[in-house]
Amino acid sequence: MSRPYGGVFVARSRIMEAEDIHRALRRMAHEVLERNHGSQELILIGLQTGGVQLAHALAATIEDIEELEPGSLPVCTLDVALYRDDIGIRPVIPEEVTDIPFDLDSKVVVLVDDVLFTGRTIRAALDAVIDFGRPKMVQLAVMVDRGHRELPIRPDFVGKNLPTRRHELVNVTMDGVELGELQKS
Repeated sequence: MSRPYGGVFVARSRIMEAEDIHRALRRMAHEVLERNHGSQELILIGLQTGGVQLAHALAATIEDIEELEPGSLPVCTLDVALYRDDIGIRPVIPEEVTDIPFDLDSKVVVLVDDVLFTGRTIRAALDAVIDFGRPKMVQLAVMVDRGHRELPIRPDFVGKNLPTRRHELVNVTMDGVELGELQKS
């Protein structure tokens, strides 16, 4: 995994395997369905880049549980780069596509991301979502909550709580979760 700040992610330990990811997604899907009494009003929004694949996998799992047609649960993508509060502090360039072709008014939006850290990405996502309508409710699903919050943001659905040191990095893919560090190139 390359990082735009002059280094490369180097894994130190593997925390979850692919089957752990799938089990966590299944549990989270059941929790989403239970909290929302089904999937009728749901729209999933994957945060670029790490949350997009997870949002699609979560949607497919919900569709499987609810016995829905594949692809029937709306999944959108959101790049929050221009909504971040650290523009000017670090390079912020919109790199991915925001695709929200659905009206969010009166819907339950589930933001999906790979890792929750300081909460600043989620704050930016909340600002961005409001530009697309007024949801009935916004919920947050993350595969890994690593702590170190700087804002009062808490996930509704968590795959794994993973206490980390501030300098450590967490890499989440559908193949698993790795804990490591950035090595300068």
